Amino acid sequence: MIESFFWAFVVGGLICVVGQIMFDVFKLTPAHTLSTLVVIGAILDGFGLYEPLISFAGAGATIPITSFGNSLVHGAISEGEKHGVVGVLTGMFEVTSSGISAAIIFGFIGALLFKPKG
Repeated sequence: MIESFFWAFVVGGLICVVGQIMFDVFKLTPAHTLSTLVVIGAILDGFGLYEPLISFAGAGATIPITSFGNSLVHGAISEGEKHGVVGVLTGMFEVTSSGISAAIIFGFIGALLFKPKG
């Protein structure tokens, strides 16, 4: 069990290091960095490399933003095989809708409960 925690920490940390390098070295904005990491996750899933990474690192690969790209492509591919082009379009939203909905709902509740500084 300790070994799985270790690898989750290492892989998740490496993904974060890549994001930090994009900020510091390439001077990318947060939006560009997040978008790039989502695209990297999508490309890795398109080549079938992200699922083995999830099997190896667990939460170290599912928690970072790259997992969102993985989810988009994974949903598009699985639904595309079943329903064709329409499945590609709907599959992306079907897989990620619960996470996006939760982020919106909890963000709204947080905004109601706490006063932002500024």
